[in-house]
Amino acid sequence: MVSIHSKWRYFFMFLGIQLVVMALLSREGYQKRVSYFIRIFRKPDTNGVTSRNHTTAGIPGGDVYANLSRLSKTHSHGNDMPFCPKTSPLIGGPIHVNFPSGLTLEEVQRKNPLVVRGGRYRPPDCEARHKTAIIIPHRQREHHLKFLLYYLHPFLQRQQLQYGIYVIHQAGNYTFNRAKLMNVGFREAMREEDWDCLFFHDVDLIPEDDRNTYICDSNPKHAAIAMDKFGYKLPYKMYFGGVSALTPLHYLKMNGFPNNYWGWGGEDDDIGVRVSLAGMYITRPSLKVGRYKMIKHKLDKGNDVNPKRFNMLAKTRTTWKLDGMNTAEYETISRQYLPLYTNITVNIGTEAGLHPLPPTHPAAAKADSKPEVKVPTKADGKAEVKITAKADSKPEVKDNSKPEVQAATEVEVKGPAKLKEGPSEK
Repeated sequence: MVSIHSKWRYFFMFLGIQLVVMALLSREGYQKRVSYFIRIFRKPDTNGVTSRNHTTAGIPGGDVYANLSRLSKTHSHGNDMPFCPKTSPLIGGPIHVNFPSGLTLEEVQRKNPLVVRGGRYRPPDCEARHKTAIIIPHRQREHHLKFLLYYLHPFLQRQQLQYGIYVIHQAGNYTFNRAKLMNVGFREAMREEDWDCLFFHDVDLIPEDDRNTYICDSNPKHAAIAMDKFGYKLPYKMYFGGVSALTPLHYLKMNGFPNNYWGWGGEDDDIGVRVSLAGMYITRPSLKVGRYKMIKHKLDKGNDVNPKRFNMLAKTRTTWKLDGMNTAEYETISRQYLPLYTNITVNIGTEAGLHPLPPTHPAAAKADSKPEVKVPTKADGKAEVKITAKADSKPEVKDNSKPEVQAATEVEVKGPAKLKEGPSEK
């Protein structure tokens, strides 16, 4: 009799355990629990670095620098260099992202010995199939930039890309204009290299999975589909913010980006509308792959919320061909080829224009309105002299035999439209 009760007791215990296990596995986090138990019973890897991070979506990933120890420390490029595999063997999946205190750019440089001056890289043992430029709009965000560079360099190297990183720094204290800086970044990057793809990248977003490849699709690509600040979900269908990618042809078809969104908000949605109006659509990676962690920060000084953004968005359908790459004016103040990136500092002006005229007193304006007197060039080949008459000052003499440094030039971009730029320092 005792033995029968014992059998029933064990039977109900076994049944109860099965029900508990089934309940646990049916919950949303079953993958996390299964992975946890697998890691307990799996033998540790004794061969050092492997080609995978051995992680599952939702589980903290591996070290972003892990697989790079397998790379050759010297480049061996030649005519017989084979192409890199279509899928890089260095890709490991989810990446563990944290923000250690005390990180310096010197430390990032030491961990990336194959990155050369200007933030350029190409695989040392194969010919890259893709050439990607990273454009980062920037002002007073050096603390965020060093974390992005710490993760982005090895992230791109694991994908076996040829790449360059451009930081486009807005000079002055006027309201920040992210979209106009991206127009500048496209122009400046394409003048240096015939890039296949350009990624426009916020400085405070860190990619968490290197299967999110930084190459372009046949249509404009929105890479940052799942940010932690949005609960790793897409906030709305037409969202195109954070990290996006365009080929040069995509950029030309949509007339680049708007130049008139000063302050925070609105430009991402305007760009999304442009994609549709240009006859294209937005592609995205999966939610498991397109994951990004945002570096927490307060709204920047000089980047207040744009109160005009909704009214401007309502007019995008009529303004997108009139405002964009074809109207972007700027001046290049400096170009620095630093160890980890190319820093381009530019003056993009204000809402009033690149060089807004100061307010003039009516009487002074009337006095200054005298006609300009020109002395024509003589037949003996001497330089033409231009004399501008002013009422309250000595005549200004300009020698036209030499070009004026401040004169705006018009430089052709690979496509039908043109960008205007000021003097540049190479």
